Amino acid sequence: MKIILLIIFLIILMAGSMYVAYEIWMSIDDVEISLHGKIAMAFGIIFTFLLGTGLMFLVFYSSRKGYDTEKNLNETSTYQRK
Repeated sequence: MKIILLIIFLIILMAGSMYVAYEIWMSIDDVEISLHGKIAMAFGIIFTFLLGTGLMFLVFYSSRKGYDTEKNLNETSTYQRK
C-alpha cells in the first residue's frame, strides 16, 4: 500500500512540475522557437532521460552483482596455492 501511495505521489509531483514548466513556457512571449528547435529539444530531453536511466541501471546492476565490493588483497585466491 505504501508503494502505491508513493507512486501516486510521484505521478502527481511530476504532473505538477510539468504544468509549471508549461505555464512558464507559455508566459515567455519574446522568444519563438521553430519546429526544428522544438524537435531538437525533445530529442535532447529524451536522450538525457535515457542516458540517466541507463547509468542508474548500471549502478544498481553492479551493486547487486558485487562488482562494487572491495577485495581483500591479503586473502589467498582459490587459484593460488599456499
